[in-house]
Amino acid sequence: MKQLDYLTLKAIFARFAELNPEPKGELHHTNAFTLLVAVALSAQSTDVGVNKATAKLFPIADTPAKMLALGEEALTEHIKTIGLYRNKAKNVIKLSQRLIDDFGGEVPSSRAALKSLPGVGRKTANVVLNMWFGQPTQAVDTHILRLANRTGICPGKDELAIERAIEDHIPAEYQKHAHHWLILHGRYICTARKPRCGICPIREFCLFEDKDENL
Repeated sequence: MKQLDYLTLKAIFARFAELNPEPKGELHHTNAFTLLVAVALSAQSTDVGVNKATAKLFPIADTPAKMLALGEEALTEHIKTIGLYRNKAKNVIKLSQRLIDDFGGEVPSSRAALKSLPGVGRKTANVVLNMWFGQPTQAVDTHILRLANRTGICPGKDELAIERAIEDHIPAEYQKHAHHWLILHGRYICTARKPRCGICPIREFCLFEDKDENL
């Protein structure tokens, strides 16, 4: 897939910014710790499913210490409706202990430190750095992987290549919110099976050849 040029990308993200100036992630959280846990739980699960599971969890376990006091067994009961819940529960307990032991109970603001925590990979770290600490990091999920190549916005063979393409090609003034705009566009407009080209706000810029204007 051909990479769209700079001026086209600028027009695309100006359109996104006009329609949604302050895009927000859809995982419910109250602080950096609950955000970190929510993102870690969201792997291979939907945001809606995670929000349902954490609705009763976070009011009683919104710090590493409270999570440890709750314990793995009780945590497992709270999150058993989401995928891979047993392994995720183990990791949340372990990362809570690591936060207390190594970071004074605070969520660190560096990618390397975040990735050192059990169950936290690059994507999770990038989400936390972006949403809580305001860093222009790019968390590439399946939605972005799909539309990045379909549209020509930032094509790449894998998540890391697309992350770098976003950083290299999308204008700097749009970097902070770029991954949120792309995730929301992929989730609700540029969907996997039937992209909704008829209501797409950037359809005139998109390189996708099989547009269906009636959708």
